[in-house]
Amino acid sequence: MIVDLPNTTTSKISKALVRIREEGGAVALGRVLTLIIASTMGHEEEAIEAANDASREHPMRVIVMSTPESDPTDPHASARIDAEIRVGGDAGASEVIVLRAYGDAASDQESLVTGLLLPDAPVVAWWPGVAPVVPAESPLGRIAYRRITDASAQPDPQAALHHLCASYRPGDTDFAWTRLTLWRAQLAAVLDQPPYLPVTAVRVSGAADSPSTTLLAAWLSMQLQVPVDYEFTTGPMSHGIRCVHLTRSAGVISLEREVPDIATLTQPGQPVQDLTLKRRSLRDCLSDELRRLDPDELYGEVITRGLPHLDDVVAELTGGRS
Repeated sequence: MIVDLPNTTTSKISKALVRIREEGGAVALGRVLTLIIASTMGHEEEAIEAANDASREHPMRVIVMSTPESDPTDPHASARIDAEIRVGGDAGASEVIVLRAYGDAASDQESLVTGLLLPDAPVVAWWPGVAPVVPAESPLGRIAYRRITDASAQPDPQAALHHLCASYRPGDTDFAWTRLTLWRAQLAAVLDQPPYLPVTAVRVSGAADSPSTTLLAAWLSMQLQVPVDYEFTTGPMSHGIRCVHLTRSAGVISLEREVPDIATLTQPGQPVQDLTLKRRSLRDCLSDELRRLDPDELYGEVITRGLPHLDDVVAELTGGRS
């Protein structure tokens, strides 16, 4: 069910939610958190669909703060808020409130959403598109326990990743890190088997627009305390992380994904294995991040210490050439 509320106010939206609950019993009260999605008009639906799917694991209230793509605070635009309430089959196991703010009404996003937050429930803010300069200091980031960005959605993913290093605050996270979960788990499982020899060198390769490749190299460099050589690949099959090579005295461990969703694991003295290693969907990444509401300390260490250390190592190996 979708209820349209053109030219409305936060108070009217709250009353409409109560009325829907009383009349149809369509909105349950067992919500565990409030998810705020900051988006631009015309680009909300993919994020809403991912949130609806994730809500089956994390029942929540979803508030979509949508503003015009050109100039959200255009003084020549009439100030108004158009709202849309989605419940039942149109909202998964959540209730979705879409706020489309125009003109001066878009200048104070924090006030717009404050009256719609669930009482005594944690708040998570998510920017599926372009993120604020400092997420923790943005109007929506200030009221959130966790703040989720996506470096791969920025105009320059690699530059965005290094900007996250400078703007990091506890509670921040990025989907470039979340997409590494399966890769990190597989590599950790391989190194947790005999003969337990130290890794002496690492090589990582992936697409140039994949900040996850850079974060994986930073994590390996920090955890293994060895130089990491990483390179960016091009071509029609260059998407995400391509391969990881771990060199030990007994030989090279290789984990390569040359076809979608399937990786090949090669180890000295063992048969070659084909493993399922899917590219994680938006829904998978969001569900993963909503499982924890405390700061991701490992991500914080990788983005603030591992990434600068990786840059220093690369600069040293290349003589300062970028």
